[in-house]
Amino acid sequence: MSELQEVVYCEVCSYPPEYCEFSGKLKRCKKWLHETHPDLYTKLYADQPEDEVNNLGTKLAESSIGEEREGKLEKDLLKLQRKEENKEQRELAKKLSSKVIIKREARTKRKFVVAIQGLEVFEIDMKKLAKTFASKFATGCSVSKNAEKKEEIIIQGDVIDGVETYIHQLLAEKGLKDVKVEVIDTKKKKKPTTTPGETK
Repeated sequence: MSELQEVVYCEVCSYPPEYCEFSGKLKRCKKWLHETHPDLYTKLYADQPEDEVNNLGTKLAESSIGEEREGKLEKDLLKLQRKEENKEQRELAKKLSSKVIIKREARTKRKFVVAIQGLEVFEIDMKKLAKTFASKFATGCSVSKNAEKKEEIIIQGDVIDGVETYIHQLLAEKGLKDVKVEVIDTKKKKKPTTTPGETK
């Protein structure tokens, strides 16, 4: 059986020396490797000038970004990354807790419009979507503000089923399958109410 080779890991970045260049600490890594494993350094950086390594300690000491400052920058970067991740999670939670409302309203006895509310939360271009609906259903379509000062798409015609299907597809494409889509259909007749004790 062949002997197991000992893997060397850089004490500066913890990567194998072959991957130190991806750590963002290459200068310090090279200095450490030259001092602790000169044979491996020669193998990896045979084309590097010798004086570059000899003067590296002085350069790092004189640099405005020393080891302490470099460590602080790394911590700040990690903190910023966590902040961005938390922000993305909050935004996703907000989107998933929101809902899209598709409402069919009667304008006259035989004419209807379909209003779509709640899409602005999902970073959807409302004007572009309105043009898509106008083309898809060959009807008039516009973007306006409702009583709550929020944008909604108004589509002329009784196209609620097609609109609902398209909205579900659009949300699925954005990875938002779990978003609730509420359909309010004012066209359907209300069931007759009965008073207690009254028989149908």
